[in-house]
Amino acid sequence: MKAAAIIPARLGSTRFPEKPLAMLGGKCLITRVWEAVVATELFDEVIVATDSKRILDVVLAAGGKAQMTSSEHPSGSDRVAEVASGLEADIIVNVQGDEPFITEEVLKPLLDSFLDDAVQMASLMTPILDAEQLDDPGIVKVVTDAAGKALYFSRSLIPFDRDGASGYNYMRHIGVYAWRRETLLSFVALPVGRLERVEKLEQLRALENGIAIRMVETDYQGIGIDTPEDLEKAERIIK
Repeated sequence: MKAAAIIPARLGSTRFPEKPLAMLGGKCLITRVWEAVVATELFDEVIVATDSKRILDVVLAAGGKAQMTSSEHPSGSDRVAEVASGLEADIIVNVQGDEPFITEEVLKPLLDSFLDDAVQMASLMTPILDAEQLDDPGIVKVVTDAAGKALYFSRSLIPFDRDGASGYNYMRHIGVYAWRRETLLSFVALPVGRLERVEKLEQLRALENGIAIRMVETDYQGIGIDTPEDLEKAERIIK
């Protein structure tokens, strides 16, 4: 089973402009992420997909592989698909460009889920340990069925605990996606769905169109870098 990891990266960001080029431990963030994914030794290819010549040059200068893409993509998965369309890999993994601490222990179970021929798309979830995250719309929650397939993703708290005494184990979605290549290419050909448009969550396009998402639970809490404050936290970890 041939697998490729594609890291989407764009300069435009409302909360953190030019985030991929922010310095972390003496290196650009996007370089850190590329190196972390390569270090897992799980992939036949690791490619940064970007609409920025500056990001392209940084990755190439660090010895990485990068490819220019359209600047018109509505989501990271659409950008990933543009690169994937030219690859022969069986499995495509979309690793977010702000996950410099991703490891083999996190990504291998995600890839292993495709040993089940029925799995077409998979992603990660982790228990919410911080109560403040429950009402944070920046933390995406996910609920699954008994077989571990996603029922819904939301920025709201789901499910709603009516009586407040269930002790429900809420799960947070970690935005790393894996696809069979053909499923990814079919996905991006679909129109943006109503739920995706409302929640601004691209994975809802899959659920709205009957593409099941196998959720793989992990202890990895992730230190995604969405703001300059997050970068400061990551800098302390690097040191």
